[in-house]
Amino acid sequence: MKRRDFIAVLGGVVAMSLTARAQQQARPRRIGYLTGFSEADQEARQRIAALRGGMEALGWVEGRNLQTFERWAAGDVALLRRHFEELMALDLDLVVTGHTLGAQLMQKAPRPVPTVFVGIADPIGSGVVANLARPSGHITGFTAFEYAIGGKWLSLLTGIAPRTKRVALLFSTKTAPWAQNFWQSFATAAPMYAVEPVRMDVHDPAEIRLALEEFAREPNGALLAVPEVTVTVNRKLVLALTAEHRIPALFPYRHFPAEGALASYGIDLRDMWRRSASYVDRILKGEKPAELPIQAPTKFEFVLNLKTAKALGLVIPQDMLIAADEVIE
Repeated sequence: MKRRDFIAVLGGVVAMSLTARAQQQARPRRIGYLTGFSEADQEARQRIAALRGGMEALGWVEGRNLQTFERWAAGDVALLRRHFEELMALDLDLVVTGHTLGAQLMQKAPRPVPTVFVGIADPIGSGVVANLARPSGHITGFTAFEYAIGGKWLSLLTGIAPRTKRVALLFSTKTAPWAQNFWQSFATAAPMYAVEPVRMDVHDPAEIRLALEEFAREPNGALLAVPEVTVTVNRKLVLALTAEHRIPALFPYRHFPAEGALASYGIDLRDMWRRSASYVDRILKGEKPAELPIQAPTKFEFVLNLKTAKALGLVIPQDMLIAADEVIE
């Protein structure tokens, strides 16, 4: 081959390679959101919005270089599994999930898709990762609570409502089988606060109503809730029943007292979803999930609702008011 012909052929190959690379880079990256909440849940949508805001700050804009696919299960485990199958049929670059079962499904997926989980408890115990410092496989993310937080919840609740003699822990092992670990921590801590622990494992609105109405038949009861899907999806019912039966209740997230609950103590989930954008960005740019350590919560908040306290006949101690990060009046 003559030198001039060789250069022409080589130039053509290089041009084709550069064109292919440009086309590949021009293709929007495809992300799936697998969530156990309802699409109509404004709090859940705010979390997704926080992630989108974090992504935009890093240069990822929907419709330009990013395409997203949302799947909402509304507390339905069977629907969550179907949504997982739907997402697996798409050519996704990454999946974000805020559900322990969602993370477990992604961990066992026949085709490993890079995954970032946000706000799940005990990723090692649930089998999602093998090591917090160096997660194995294709999954990394951000953890929520440690199970020992049950003692902290009891301390705050009995401080706000000192006449409490019985405390129920509300959760569903159907949507959160790992909640059993919260129960064990809570039941162990209960004697230190001179309260009787009551297990309230419920799976649907009818069971929630029946359990709370039965619990309210005896005086001096209070309620704690595990941070999981069934509680969150049915929170309007739970808040209505605790108000009707004058049950002091402490929840894991700020949006509960913002919607009328007595108090909350827990992590700032919107902040965590916003922070997760950094991991999504790094993975889309080529880093491996296995090399990104699991991140722990960095921001906790204690919120009180004084209007609800007054309705319950409670006077919040001054030290509690000072300790609160936010007081809703």
